[in-house]
Amino acid sequence: MFGGAYKGSKLRVNLRLAINRLKLLQKKKTEQALKARKEIADYLKICKVERARIRVEHIIREDYMVEAMEVLEMYCDLLLARFGMIESMKYCDEGLAEAVCTLIWVAPRLQADIAEMKLIADQLVLKYGKAFGEQSRTNSNGAVNERVIHRMGSQPPPRALVEGYLQEIAQSHHIQFTPDESALQEDSMSASNEKGNLFPYDGRGGSPGFPNDPPPPFDGGSSDA
Repeated sequence: MFGGAYKGSKLRVNLRLAINRLKLLQKKKTEQALKARKEIADYLKICKVERARIRVEHIIREDYMVEAMEVLEMYCDLLLARFGMIESMKYCDEGLAEAVCTLIWVAPRLQADIAEMKLIADQLVLKYGKAFGEQSRTNSNGAVNERVIHRMGSQPPPRALVEGYLQEIAQSHHIQFTPDESALQEDSMSASNEKGNLFPYDGRGGSPGFPNDPPPPFDGGSSDA
């Protein structure tokens, strides 16, 4: 599966290609979501609220995916910005650990849409070793971005968030809509959390992906690759 040796040039090229592919997919999904909102508004106009709720769940999942892709794009940028560190160090620096582990973890989940993700993961495993790769794929090291895991999960969105989306769509299309109050009260706190940023990095400094204390350095040398 990971035959051959690590090639920095191959990693660099595929990081750049992945960034372009991620940008295109984000744009496509965002445009599709805008069209879907018009369809949902049409359902609300004719009082097909349950159909609208089902479509909203799909939009939320797509929004989740776009958020996750934004993080992955940033992680690819981060690895390119610190490529010299990757090349010069045998072990994964703690400032890159979350980015590297998340890119390895996400590869099998996105490779159908972004083939470069698998190639990136393969090169990172060749660089840091099979043990490191297995820890990242299973998240046994706890270093994978938790909100990326959540955004790419299969759990349904909070009911309050669904109602919030419906309210927003109804208001923007000037449609009368009464949300399910029981749903709003049931998990409004959870829905509020869902509306937050995927991570608190604001571009003013610091390492993306490390809002709290970073994990310890990873000893995953290439000797076991």
